[in-house]
Amino acid sequence: MPAPLNHFAAIGLVCALASPASAQLLNEKSLSAGMAMTIAQTALETCTKQGYHVSVHVLGRNGEVLVAVRGDGAPPHTMENSQRKAYTARTFRIPSGEFAQRVKDNPSISAVHLSGIIAAQGALPIKVGDEVIGAVGVSGAPGGEKDEACAKAGLDKVADQLK
Repeated sequence: MPAPLNHFAAIGLVCALASPASAQLLNEKSLSAGMAMTIAQTALETCTKQGYHVSVHVLGRNGEVLVAVRGDGAPPHTMENSQRKAYTARTFRIPSGEFAQRVKDNPSISAVHLSGIIAAQGALPIKVGDEVIGAVGVSGAPGGEKDEACAKAGLDKVADQLK
């Protein structure tokens, strides 16, 4: 076979092998608007009952904002902060506080400089089994551990539905 034909034959073979024989749609779980609102409302109410003025973000599986609420009296910066915490937890599939500890232990982690990422405690990934389908972030309580406790209360409220 002449060289140009060999190339065409090889390209045809590669294309045929590159096409999956069993291509199919993905089957994924996603947060409903109602569940996202329940998580956010519970997190907000939990912090408010403790006298904390917070903002809460619930993000979906792709990091998109599903619910954002700035509680009464919450400082303006808490809106950005709660979103960034949630985005960090969603992106890395771990609590934002765990990411903050990793950065503290190894300051050369370059991911801390990515847009939307923050090394601060206060957000948790939302999981169904091991699959991360979103995240909840809270900002404004006096300390990230208190923010995280409010986020956890939101997740605990819907835990039976995340199975």
